[in-house]
Amino acid sequence: MTGPGTAECGHWLGELRLYCRAVVGVRRYRTGLRCPLHTPAALADRPEPPSGPGWPAAARTTYQAAQAAEENHKR
Repeated sequence: MTGPGTAECGHWLGELRLYCRAVVGVRRYRTGLRCPLHTPAALADRPEPPSGPGWPAAARTTYQAAQAAEENHKR
């Protein structure tokens, strides 16, 4: 049973006329929440892209960038 806040795969299984609703390994993609079997790469029969390095430790957040721009504007 899934409760509120539980991420579940939203892939439509047309032959069965129901949603996948798997909860293990679900991640957010542009197409919605998907389990490992229904990621865009899996559906296109391609390997998953390797995970990247992520943001650098010194990267500015949007809030920090907005503050810096406001400070520069005041000068």
